[in-house]
Amino acid sequence: MHPSREFFQALHRAFDTTLVDGARAPLLLDALLGQAFDSFAGNVAIQCEDEPPLACGKGCATCCTLRVGATAPEVLLVARFLRAVTPRLLERGIDLVATLREADAQTAGLTEAARVRLRQRCPFIAQGACVIYAVRPLACRGHASHDLKACVDAASGRVLQVPYSEGHRRVRSLVQNAMQSSLRSAGLAWGVYELNRSLLMALDDAGSERRWLDGEDVFASAALNDVPADEMAAAFDALRPQ
Repeated sequence: MHPSREFFQALHRAFDTTLVDGARAPLLLDALLGQAFDSFAGNVAIQCEDEPPLACGKGCATCCTLRVGATAPEVLLVARFLRAVTPRLLERGIDLVATLREADAQTAGLTEAARVRLRQRCPFIAQGACVIYAVRPLACRGHASHDLKACVDAASGRVLQVPYSEGHRRVRSLVQNAMQSSLRSAGLAWGVYELNRSLLMALDDAGSERRWLDGEDVFASAALNDVPADEMAAAFDALRPQ
């Protein structure tokens, strides 16, 4: 069996167990995403052993103009986090939710290419730092570069290609897809959604987490359909453990 397929199936089984044991409990999101983030962090270093050093560092937000796609559990976890930190941030004069609404008004419905051309900074960058770093989606965790100058040039439109870490991309894809497949098997909405729009939907609807746990696709209108759902489902069916 190919190592990537074996890794995918091992992750799938682990996510299946978490979903069964969680039984839609309030802590299911924490358990599921804790598992996903730990799996990513624990395997990405191994996958990147032969790659050049990363150019990413604290305070660098050069790539934070890209469109971010996230699964429903990731969106809901960020929404929880924002609800918790918003009062303290408001005391410091930082209104992340208002900034998020402004960003969404400019980026809603844009393709990935149009989003890059807009060069709209991620609304969660405040005072040079990512406010949601601790709960950032897998898409952000899996985006890493070996060349800072290339990132800067790409952000300004001077170049189109950046030497991204293939190891980060590979592990992110395997972890996210295994989680999506497991969510699908459990009867939960398993799509990928544009982060800004879906996050606003979660923040504006206190019952969104409960309804998602009950099987509703609460962020359907924010879905990203870069790969048709039936194609993704067929791929998951071919890969998942029998």
